[in-house]
Amino acid sequence: MSTMTIKALTPIALAVLMLAQPALAWTQSGTPPASSKQVSNAPTTQQLDKLVSNYYQNDQPGATVIVIKDGKTLLRKAYGIANLAKAEKLQADHVMRLGSITKQFTAVAILQLVEAGKLSLNDPVTRYFPDFPESAKQITVEHLLTHTSGIPSYTGKPGFVAGAGKDISVQEMLDSFKNDALEFEPGTAWKYNNSGYFLLGALIEKVSGESYANYVAKHLFEPLGMKHTAYENFERHPQMKALGYSKRTENFEPSIVISMTQPYAAGSLCSTVDDLAKWDAAVSAGKLLKAEHWKRAFTSYKLKNGQDTNYGYGWGVGQFEGQAMLSHGGGIPGFSTFALSLPKDHVYVAVLTNADGGLAQPEMVASRLAASAIGKPIPEFKAVKLDEKALDRFTGVYRIDDKNRRLIVREDDKLVMTRTDGPRTVMQAYSSNGFFKDNNSLLRVEFAQNSQGEVTGLTVHQNGTSIVHPKLNEALPQAPKAFEMSAEQFAVFEGDYQIQPNFILNVRREGTRYITQATGQGTVGIVPVSADTFKAPDVGAQLKFEKDTEGKVTQLILTQGGRDIPAKKVK
Repeated sequence: MSTMTIKALTPIALAVLMLAQPALAWTQSGTPPASSKQVSNAPTTQQLDKLVSNYYQNDQPGATVIVIKDGKTLLRKAYGIANLAKAEKLQADHVMRLGSITKQFTAVAILQLVEAGKLSLNDPVTRYFPDFPESAKQITVEHLLTHTSGIPSYTGKPGFVAGAGKDISVQEMLDSFKNDALEFEPGTAWKYNNSGYFLLGALIEKVSGESYANYVAKHLFEPLGMKHTAYENFERHPQMKALGYSKRTENFEPSIVISMTQPYAAGSLCSTVDDLAKWDAAVSAGKLLKAEHWKRAFTSYKLKNGQDTNYGYGWGVGQFEGQAMLSHGGGIPGFSTFALSLPKDHVYVAVLTNADGGLAQPEMVASRLAASAIGKPIPEFKAVKLDEKALDRFTGVYRIDDKNRRLIVREDDKLVMTRTDGPRTVMQAYSSNGFFKDNNSLLRVEFAQNSQGEVTGLTVHQNGTSIVHPKLNEALPQAPKAFEMSAEQFAVFEGDYQIQPNFILNVRREGTRYITQATGQGTVGIVPVSADTFKAPDVGAQLKFEKDTEGKVTQLILTQGGRDIPAKKVK
């Protein structure tokens, strides 16, 4: 799972257990890092330490961090607290849940079995699971590895969060989603999918004759000396574990209980930054698999229409500051993680945090560390003031593709960027043509202009990649016209709406503002656009209230990210 994490889709969206969305990751280097090679232009340990120290506090959950370059450790340190109740400090060798970083281990196990002749990447799922429906005959093992199977992800199904603490057998979980209708024809689209990797775990057990926990221990961890990596609850050696936390209120609280039978091969592993560094060194050296299979694992899978997915087998495949990058993130109750590898410069960075929210994002911290390690540090921007006339030059419509646009509008002394049906991002200037979100984000935008001073396009920089969007001669769409609604009319909508047990969306009025607030999250303003529908422009969402025959409000439908999520009124 891209990491398992109870995580809100946005400030007002459904909390779902995400075995976490991957960030783009490592590509093949083909040669082991040269431990004797002189490190050039490498930052000092003190510089890297100072960078990370800015993001984690001594009295809160924190992170374990490792930065490797050319086989040399530039930084290995822990920040924050492992156990708040006991005020126990985090140590660099504390064990953390990995969440969806688990997927790369599952993928390598599958490729080992391919090399052993026990299965083929082109085998249909039904060859091993004949009780799956006819539609599964189209799904191959490779589709499962690349998130292109079309099987709905079980972690996104209603009721998943409520039942996350229950132990479940592999067969019971397979039965829970095997008959679900496919979301698309296999191989025609990419959609992150924990069901696929759960199924791969079951496949490992079926063809190897070993449990998933025993297989990865015997064939991956033990040969590489990874003593502190295991399927949680199947540890082979004593472990010093950090506790996991969530920030559902102003304070950090112990995360919800989750049975690790549920993430399974999609997100159940736990490890340390030291073991992850061993793993990356082994991968870089081409151990465990033949070169041809490492190459396939680190090659972006192409859809039937030829489009790249930027995902291989268990690794995201992308670019970072002009070079290839392999990476993956993870989110699971109590923990959020990210690891990346830059094969060209022999750099590896892992950041494991013991909170699933409320801390600096591990991807952002890891990216800043990697950029510093290759001598291209990402600056900490300072806001500058531009007058309204200067800002108005940048407003307009910019092309993403045939259907989608980036919209830039001015609000007072800032620019606001949105994309088609997406959330708002408020940007502040750091130069005459450069804008950034904040220093907890890697997102920044630079506008280009021609010799006449006319703005011709914008470049979005994020996570080491740069995407150019040309400016179009299109008018900005009209903002939804606010519907006149009195406080008395609004009163019928006020109350609590249950999305999941223990996850409530509260709708209320504060002064002249209409707002909504999800459990443990901040407030979000909503604007009426009709007698029963409200927009939440800051997060790209809509709330539509439904009434019974007597005119009593019974539920709302939250529309966000292409999903319609019902929530019954409970108060």
